[in-house]
Amino acid sequence: MSAASGAYFGLNRWTATEALARMATGEVRARDLVSACLSRIAERDMDVQAWLALNPQAIAEAERLDALPVEQRGRLHGLPIAVKDVFDTVQLPTTHNSPLFENFRPAGDAAVVDLLRAEGAIVLGKTDTTEFAAAGRDARTGNPHDLSRTSGGSSAGSAAAVADCHVPLALATQTGGSTIRPGSFCGVYAFKPSFGRVSREGVKIYAQSFDTVGWYGRSVADIALLADVLGLGETLEEKDLSGRLRFVITRGPYHDRLAPESVEALDKSEARLALAGHAVSRLELPAEFVALDAHHRVILHREGQAAFRNLARRHGTALHDDFHHRVENRDGSTLAELARAYDAMALARIAFDAMAGQFDLVIAPSAPGFAPAGRRPGDPVFNASWTLLGVPCLNVPVPLAMPTLPIGVTLIGRRFADQHLLDAAALVDPVLNPK
Repeated sequence: MSAASGAYFGLNRWTATEALARMATGEVRARDLVSACLSRIAERDMDVQAWLALNPQAIAEAERLDALPVEQRGRLHGLPIAVKDVFDTVQLPTTHNSPLFENFRPAGDAAVVDLLRAEGAIVLGKTDTTEFAAAGRDARTGNPHDLSRTSGGSSAGSAAAVADCHVPLALATQTGGSTIRPGSFCGVYAFKPSFGRVSREGVKIYAQSFDTVGWYGRSVADIALLADVLGLGETLEEKDLSGRLRFVITRGPYHDRLAPESVEALDKSEARLALAGHAVSRLELPAEFVALDAHHRVILHREGQAAFRNLARRHGTALHDDFHHRVENRDGSTLAELARAYDAMALARIAFDAMAGQFDLVIAPSAPGFAPAGRRPGDPVFNASWTLLGVPCLNVPVPLAMPTLPIGVTLIGRRFADQHLLDAAALVDPVLNPK
């Protein structure tokens, strides 16, 4: 039976965990799931434009996996996954959405891609991104909820592909807000783990201090599934989650930039958690946190200067001027400012960990508001500081009083408390995002 008809109609809408469970029982095959996803892409991607390339061998790979004995199947057996086009993939071009890399074919897969494929995942294709996940050319991807609006940047295609039910899971990256903000705009779960916990081998470098592999799913369980495969199951410390959890909500030091919908999402999160019996308080971050966004930008552009220097020398004006901006240090930052930014980052990490350790989770805005019109990535001001701090972040969609465009809040833990964050999120997700 065709995956796009009859009993299998709509299986592309299943979560990753549901799809794996049904494949494990033999109810459906990997071929059915992949076919349904490809049918959805054929139906929608002329409008959404999430994809830069599709894997022509996806059906054949699914059939090969279907033929494997159960004892040889990996934890992601037959699961189609989208890969942002800054990850090296040996099967498909890795273009970075740059005209300079239109036909570039890496010699091997990025470490994360290799691990997912070893667990039986099928790379369905490469998704659109802001050029080099940094600046320059914007992704063409529209927001599935309103095609006149952006799906965010730089992980635009990956967020839209999950939101529009092209795939159940997708790889992303975050250097400022490139995983969490598109998750909010598109209404999907988005995870940025603690800095350094997932290998970046084979992923385009922008800023060595910030670049982090992230991912999208349609449930907390989907996010946790990939976290476990990528080795994040170790706990920082044992915490009892059987009773009343402690949350603190902060609007951050840039709250004057929040649109009413983001304020409402925070207010509703507070009210829903309190009604469910959890302890919720409000917190203003220390005054020194106001400068973190500026420190992030100094480090970002200076490390970007090193990352793009060779391309500027090799390609000249064929490289987008945004990258020459970094290489030439047009911001005019000094090395003394760079040193101060690194020092401030180190001290702020210590201070935030001490503060966050008093609570189960911190809750903050995921974006200034709804996805803006056009294709620009959106303002990272509500994400960049958390990226600088290196802490794990999870976007959870929060439905408002009336049907609206998607909006989310960010659940945040102290550094390396990724497993605790995901465990606590699984408990309170039905409260924050009642279906």
